[in-house]
Amino acid sequence: MPDSADRPTPVADQYASGGSWVVVVRGELDLGSLPPLRQVVETASVVHPVLVLDLGDVTFADSSTLNVLLVAHRATTLRIAAPQPQVLRLLEVTGADRILRIYPTTRLACEAGAPDTDAPTRP
Repeated sequence: MPDSADRPTPVADQYASGGSWVVVVRGELDLGSLPPLRQVVETASVVHPVLVLDLGDVTFADSSTLNVLLVAHRATTLRIAAPQPQVLRLLEVTGADRILRIYPTTRLACEAGAPDTDAPTRP
């Protein structure tokens, strides 16, 4: 793998949708590529009560990615949208799928309701 300086940033876009802040993530997520995503997630978690991570274009995620997700989960209402099968498998194998809120689409994640009524769902 090329070092992180040679990789495109994993954060493709950010925008508000309803009461949520959406971060569109792409590519391979591992220890070398995570610093820009970690910074965006940490900042958004402080500012926005609901953070939706659109993982539809993520092709790989490792345990360091899982750590970023769990830290964000503790800091804000985190919703995972459109995870690809390999990412969903990581969440299932580690049991994180029972803790994190997972939605089949970004639209459904944004429409899920207020944080206090948010219930975990599965794609």
